[in-house]
Parts: sequence; structure tokens; C-alpha cells
Amino acid sequence: MVKTPAKHLSLSDFLSLPETEPASEYIDGRIIQKPMPQGEHSAIQTELAPAINSILKPKKIARAFSELRCTFGDRSIVPDISVFMWDRIPRKENGGVANIFSIPPDWTIEISSPDQSQTKVTKNILHCLKYGTQMGWLIDPEERSVLVYFPNQPTAVYEEPEILLPVPEFAKDFRLTVEGLFSWLLE
Repeated sequence: MVKTPAKHLSLSDFLSLPETEPASEYIDGRIIQKPMPQGEHSAIQTELAPAINSILKPKKIARAFSELRCTFGDRSIVPDISVFMWDRIPRKENGGVANIFSIPPDWTIEISSPDQSQTKVTKNILHCLKYGTQMGWLIDPEERSVLVYFPNQPTAVYEEPEILLPVPEFAKDFRLTVEGLFSWLLE
């Protein structure tokens, strides 16, 4: 993980900086650059967002976005996948999707990378839950497990292949097992 020097910066100053590749996040007054996604991370992210969208988007229930900057609660984070209920997606006057999302996602999904701090990722998920996110997933390709975070409930670990992964109520039509998720790594 790449960190900038220990200089504190305001959120508005951070948001005025040019975007970086990979994305940088603003957490506790510091800029932290996300690691460059590697193969497993990229494979899951590339398959999961369209899989969610194929079920939820046509019915205008929700939409999944990859690498979308979400700024709220004095943080600016970029979850691997952010899912927003249809009526909460920020829009322009013409009805198009807005560029700025100043609200938490309804469902946040992170995929572990070898060079990424699990604590930082967990803190981002907990931050989302604190501000109204309904569920968070932390997918660990190496362990072939998914940690599922709920507001005001214990975190649960899903690793049995046939187990159906829990989803927020609005996404109940989206069904995916642990085996189905990790099978994308074998394609």
C-alpha cells in the first residue's frame, strides 16, 4: 500500500486533486492509494458487477458500479463494487447518472488484494455501515471465503462451497453461492 507523507489535508483539498491510477482514498485526513488490482481481484470484480447488474438493473431495482468514488462522513473511498438502489443513484437534470456520489452505497463489496491492509478495508466497510449501508462483503480469493458485514449484527464467514451468500433485501433476486463466486477464478 502506498501512503503519502504524514501531512494532513482537508477533504475539499483532496477532492480538488487529480485522480490517481490506481485510485487514492481520503481517510482520517490522509491520502492512501489503493494497490493495483491483480489477477484474482480483477477476475472477480470483472464478473461480479455485471452479474449483479444482469439481475437488478433491468428491473430498475439497483445498479452496481466498479471503482466508484463515494464521499461521505469526512471520507472519500473507492469500493471495488458499490451497489446503489435505483432511486438513490445520484442523477443529473437530464436523468443521467451524476459524476459525484456524496452518499454511501447500499451494498459495498471489497475484494482482498495481497498488498492491501485488511484492517483498512474493514474500516471502510464499517464506515459505510455506520452511514447507512445495508451490507458489506469482503471477498478473500486466497482463503476462498467471504466475510459478510451487517449493521448491528456479528460478522459472518461464508466458505462452504454450496452456501448461498446473503444479499441485502433489495437484491434478493440475485443468487450466488461461494462456489459460484470463486468459479470465476477457474474460467
